[in-house]
Amino acid sequence: MKAVIETGGKQYYVEEGTELYIEKLDVESGKEVTFDKVLMLNGVAGRPYLNNVTVTGEVVKHGKNKKIKVFKYNQKKNYHRTQGHRQPYTKVVIKKIVEK
Repeated sequence: MKAVIETGGKQYYVEEGTELYIEKLDVESGKEVTFDKVLMLNGVAGRPYLNNVTVTGEVVKHGKNKKIKVFKYNQKKNYHRTQGHRQPYTKVVIKKIVEK
């Protein structure tokens, strides 16, 4: 089974065994997490979500992505600002897709 889920303001195309790096979730490593915002299952789309479908995954770890540099600059005004940012993420492995 293949599905499209929504989490953290983004959409992900998943099937069983898929590893995802998603926006940080407030769930401990090793615990299960359930996604109920399923947009599509095997080509059948919801309006906007499918009510009778859930996707279950296991949280593997939490971490931070590589650092990106944010540089602000105004010419002729002697204005320079450099800032770094590391976005936190959660790694999830999809275990099962259940249609009720």
